Amino acid sequence: MNAKQLYRGVVVPMVTPVTNEFKLDKEAVIKIAQSFVDNGIHPLLMGTTGEGQSVGFEDAIELIKTVKTIASGKVTVYVALTGTVVAEQYKAMQPYVEAGADVLVSTLPSYYALTEEQMYRYYADIATACPVPFMLYNITLTTHMSIPVETVKRLADHPNIVGIKDSENNDERMKQVMDFAAQREDFVYFCGCAANSAIALERGAVGIVPSGGNYIPDLYNRLFAAATSGDMNTANELQQKTNTICQVYQKGFTLGDSLAALKYLLQMKGICQPCMLPPLTELSEKQKETIRERVDQLIQSS
Repeated sequence: MNAKQLYRGVVVPMVTPVTNEFKLDKEAVIKIAQSFVDNGIHPLLMGTTGEGQSVGFEDAIELIKTVKTIASGKVTVYVALTGTVVAEQYKAMQPYVEAGADVLVSTLPSYYALTEEQMYRYYADIATACPVPFMLYNITLTTHMSIPVETVKRLADHPNIVGIKDSENNDERMKQVMDFAAQREDFVYFCGCAANSAIALERGAVGIVPSGGNYIPDLYNRLFAAATSGDMNTANELQQKTNTICQVYQKGFTLGDSLAALKYLLQMKGICQPCMLPPLTELSEKQKETIRERVDQLIQSS
């Protein structure tokens, strides 16, 4: 099978549930992983939504193993390599794969501003060393750098790079990269800007990566199914609905606080605790009240 057959669908950057002692909450991990499998959703572990920069190595291994026990043979497990010490990323690859990673992804190490050639070299070298298929992960919001389109095209020729998860909210860039990916059977485009899911799928993206899938996995599964079957009326309706729901935890919040708000929503559903890994913190009581009010408004308007 080619890349477009192997790597497609709804890939959700899964939250990393932890306890008050900052230990992995395995019971909650199992609940979330099971909800993903039930909805045909593929987990992306230790991405931005999963607080990947703050997850220690031992917890990372335990997280991957726990999810794999639920996901094995049913959905693809994507795992992010994180941190700014590239040598540590290399050391983590084999243990992550042995724990259950099917595909590894990584953002650009984000402390130094990198040249285009440095970006290319980083990805080409790490993909060469990677024991499983590898994907690029472009997210300007956290790295403050954008992988140039021409660099993406160069990297697509690497035999172990199978695609890109692109979270940059840039319509022209999305069109350029998708048009390029559409010409390749060995390179896929995943839209990481959830608000653009329907239009990206209509234009030829083969996957979407919505953080809101932690909370409303069924709606994103239906959106993907509608768009890929050509039912854009339904897909656009579901896009509007999911956008409205996601505003509950995103509107007016910093990125870090929006992740805390998402965990609080999951707590309201009895899934996990609202605990965050340092340096992020739980929402204040006033912020939690705002979330509860927004949920009530949603219920009343539905």
